Amino acid sequence: MYENLETAQSPEKLKRVVIDPVSRVEGHGKVTLLLDEDNKIKQARLHIVEFRGFERFIQGRPYWELPVLVQRLCGICPVSHHLAAAKAIDQLVGVDPENLPVTADKLRRLLHFGQVLQSHALHFFHLSSPDLLFGFESEISKRNIIAVLNDYPDIGLQGVKLRKYGQEVIRIITGKRIHGTAAIAGGMNKSLTKSERNYLQQDIEQIINWAADSIKLVKKIHCSNLPYYDDFATIPSNYLGLVNKEGALEFYHGGIRVKNPEGETIMDHVDYCQYNDYIHEEVRSWTYMKFPYLTALGKDKGWYRVGPLARINNCDFINTPLAEQARVDFKQHGNGNTVHSTLAFHWTRLIEVLHCAESIQQLLNDPDILGSDLVAQGEKRFEGIGVIEAPRGTLFHHYEVDENDIVTKANLIVSTTSNNTGMNESVRQVAAEYLSGQELTEPLLNNLEVAIRAYDPCLSCATHAVGKMPLQLELLDAEGKIIDKLVKHNTGKIEHNL
Repeated sequence: MYENLETAQSPEKLKRVVIDPVSRVEGHGKVTLLLDEDNKIKQARLHIVEFRGFERFIQGRPYWELPVLVQRLCGICPVSHHLAAAKAIDQLVGVDPENLPVTADKLRRLLHFGQVLQSHALHFFHLSSPDLLFGFESEISKRNIIAVLNDYPDIGLQGVKLRKYGQEVIRIITGKRIHGTAAIAGGMNKSLTKSERNYLQQDIEQIINWAADSIKLVKKIHCSNLPYYDDFATIPSNYLGLVNKEGALEFYHGGIRVKNPEGETIMDHVDYCQYNDYIHEEVRSWTYMKFPYLTALGKDKGWYRVGPLARINNCDFINTPLAEQARVDFKQHGNGNTVHSTLAFHWTRLIEVLHCAESIQQLLNDPDILGSDLVAQGEKRFEGIGVIEAPRGTLFHHYEVDENDIVTKANLIVSTTSNNTGMNESVRQVAAEYLSGQELTEPLLNNLEVAIRAYDPCLSCATHAVGKMPLQLELLDAEGKIIDKLVKHNTGKIEHNL
């Protein structure tokens, strides 16, 4: 899409525009644009500039600490890391998903539905609704939840209360809204009491109604701005996610399904424990986040997207009635075809909020949820893989341990990492279509952030790689002058580079 800088113009002859940091996302990232003298964009990139080494931190720790340790990756989606790690260490004690006690399985699902609900509500209402309600190029003072509460008090309040309810589900099960404890190897650490169940039942009907209303809102916003909303940051891609055995939307446990841009299934119900046979991760020198792709298709054609849009595109149906009706309506909007609009992430995200609310109600009415059989045991193994659908997409946790139950190897592929290529392609599309050749202003540059925010990226989660990641260390004197610079390249070579 863009000229090769090495064969076209030297970078030093181009203007550099930087958005740093990208706002209203979790974590720290920046966007750089290179423009020629006519403001034509020659390069647009999303850089993840923070580094976190969790894959290395957890080596040397006993495996039973992992569900508590890895949730410190994030304060927004800790439950997803908690449960993915728990599923992995289940295997280390010889317990496969089908052998988990029924009550433990349903408590984990209840916990995860609360997590997805609160995370989606936070993203849509707090982080993205200002763009959607006030416009992408609105005044900076309007781009926050306070402005939404002032101008659209009913919408803002519903968003706050939807998130609060999801957090209450988490608190009841884990003891804390953030970084609680619940899942252990082979099960759960405590039962749900009748009083706790009754407390959560009190507001669930209202939560379902608000979730349904939010879908009406996002559909109205989307459809009133056609074809803009269908074209903005839109890129055809492969889609990856979990489905259950019947092909339904699945958050907690299922097989991997991949569809190509034409909607054709190219992988179906693949055992996620074999993910290494299908997915490879590429490292690039200008970012701390990797670029996963499907090995069979190669890095140019094999990149894929995950998350709400991928899940709704991939699944055959949703097993709760109101969310299924909303899914059918969404698919009809796309004439039954695969929907590639990046802004449709918002629409599908709220369909999932409704599905979570309905599923929570079903589980609270299920007598198994009050059971006391919580832990299973099996024969020790030395490798465990846990995969779950986090709010932002498919999340992989892979651990190996030694004879002393100490972690010797860990690999995590988080949702935002899988969307890395998609986010960069969306940024390029917006830059080329809406910014190239124009005088760049702050409101105009917000279009790039809107494209990134649609993915709900968790940049803190995604920057955990070690080994071949590039690193730059600068030594400054008392006056701030650089007196030495050490550069570690993605090849592993280290050199002084003043």
